[in-house]
Amino acid sequence: MKDGFIKVAAATPEIRVADVAYNTENICRLIDETTNEGAKIIVFPELCITGYTCGDLFTQEVLLREARAALHKIAEYTREKDALIFVGVPLAVDGGLYNVAAALNHGKILGLTTKTFLPNYGEFYEMRQFRQGPERAREILFDGEEISFGPKILFTTSAMESLVVSAEICEDVWSPVPPSIEAAREGATLIVNCSASDETIGKGSYRRSLIKGQSARLICGYIYANAGEGESTTDLVFGGHNLIAENGTILEESKRFQNGAVYTEIDLKRLLSERRKNTTFQPAKEPALRRIPFEIQMEETKLTRRFPSRPFVPNQEGERARRCEEILNIQAVGLKKRLAHARAKSAVVGISGGLDSTLALLVSAKAFDMLGLDRKGIVAVTMPCFGTTDRTYQNACKMSVKLGASLREIPIKASVAQHFEDIGHDMEDHSVTYENAQARERTQVLMDVANQNGGIVIGTGDMSELALGWATYNGDHMSMYGVNASVPKTLVRHLVHYYADTCDDEELKGVLYDVLDTPVSPELLPPKDGEIAQKTEDLVGPYELHDFFLYYLLRFGYEPGKIYRLAKLALGGEYDEDTIYRWLETFCRRFFSQQFKRSCLPDGPKVGTVALSPRGDWRMPSDACVASWLEDLRKCKK
Repeated sequence: MKDGFIKVAAATPEIRVADVAYNTENICRLIDETTNEGAKIIVFPELCITGYTCGDLFTQEVLLREARAALHKIAEYTREKDALIFVGVPLAVDGGLYNVAAALNHGKILGLTTKTFLPNYGEFYEMRQFRQGPERAREILFDGEEISFGPKILFTTSAMESLVVSAEICEDVWSPVPPSIEAAREGATLIVNCSASDETIGKGSYRRSLIKGQSARLICGYIYANAGEGESTTDLVFGGHNLIAENGTILEESKRFQNGAVYTEIDLKRLLSERRKNTTFQPAKEPALRRIPFEIQMEETKLTRRFPSRPFVPNQEGERARRCEEILNIQAVGLKKRLAHARAKSAVVGISGGLDSTLALLVSAKAFDMLGLDRKGIVAVTMPCFGTTDRTYQNACKMSVKLGASLREIPIKASVAQHFEDIGHDMEDHSVTYENAQARERTQVLMDVANQNGGIVIGTGDMSELALGWATYNGDHMSMYGVNASVPKTLVRHLVHYYADTCDDEELKGVLYDVLDTPVSPELLPPKDGEIAQKTEDLVGPYELHDFFLYYLLRFGYEPGKIYRLAKLALGGEYDEDTIYRWLETFCRRFFSQQFKRSCLPDGPKVGTVALSPRGDWRMPSDACVASWLEDLRKCKK
């Protein structure tokens, strides 16, 4: 439960139709198993105490009496179990028969959620036996106890204020207006569904999409427990297809036609962060639903769910290729519009032989193709200076020529040397002035070349560099349109790789592969023995780490301590804990101190859910204090 995580389970027990004693025994066995695994919210299928497929046996007093007694027995069995448990049961109330999800906690029946929508089409005929639940929950006398009965009941706990649970039953989520909508608007962060959905061709995929979509629409966690083997196969087969989703992502899914339980951890803080940012998620103006308290013990949740080490980069090759193609199109279309609007005759790109400028050149070529313009209008400018190596120089020249751009070489050593003389800077003093003078001279050259050619300067800097402030203010920090501004460094590499893999020119492909193998460097310090002397990641840290930090800080507003915890899980095989901690501290310091560079960024297209544009996704004071974030991180070491 630390950091907002709650362990949950969707469980399908072995059952026999109408054998209440057998079913009760197996439900209790699964309660043992799931609570031993640390699950705090446990969901069983619809009508699992009797079996969903009892048909007209639901009208028999024997079955209903045994089901009622079994519910009390299971409730008593939970007395020493630290969990909120939902079990499906048929219950006769006030002369009617209802399909109910009973909430059990520490020996008590806390509430009885009724099914709102009864399917009565195709293979379903629930209205033959059951009645629709009331419109609103009310108190009923149930075996001498007053218990809430009806739909959309909210279950809350003081141990974890962010955990608000509400139940619905099977068809409810298939309806046009599921009960979970109102529950979520009144604060439910976790929706559970006791279900009995049979298997037909294609239904598994549809069910998966439905649960995934509902969790996204409501920005909630969704636990779907489905009936499985043991139900009658007179006409139907049930596959025990259990699903656990979080805000549009399926976290865990059972194999169909195999009973048992699936587990994961729902991140409630992540859900609340998303709701806070989403202004179209409108809470109810006047809360009307019943709130029932339950008890669980606060304890640290051992994390078993997976966190991708490269959150900006899809793991699957096919999805990664589709993502790369989409991003390249977004970048190119953005540039296409800007070129057309500015009536630009050319696009000027400072080409260094590094990853970022390579991507900017590739995007420029794509935009020119979209406009039907001759690529000769792309002016690729290489500006050798003190740190330029032969490898990067040759790659810059070769790729420019192969892409059909107009290559210009404008050495800047003499210009920078003259500038040093003008300001009285010693050439042997390789401080920040030495480095930044080169970057600013290059930018001046590019701007003037753009004026010469009636064009615009295409920015090459990526989002990771902007997050760290790894750019020279009014140097490479400035352009007339920054095509890479919202592309993180880890994704830049894959975009260039994708272009290389899909281009038909073997020579160009070879050059791009060599660019990919070249260490990331601004090349502002003299080479050592002809090799790059200044490697960016040695100075500011690995971009794999920084992109991980950036994603979780901006996308979900996680505190540094939580990011550190997740980074150890996701990247622990690559970096030790001290290394992760050191670079996370560096990231926090630089992210805050370098905001002034992001506050005046050139225009550039947003490509993903995380972006740093001061006009859109990230508006932060340039003089905000980082102290609280660093203190949160230090607590991890105490």
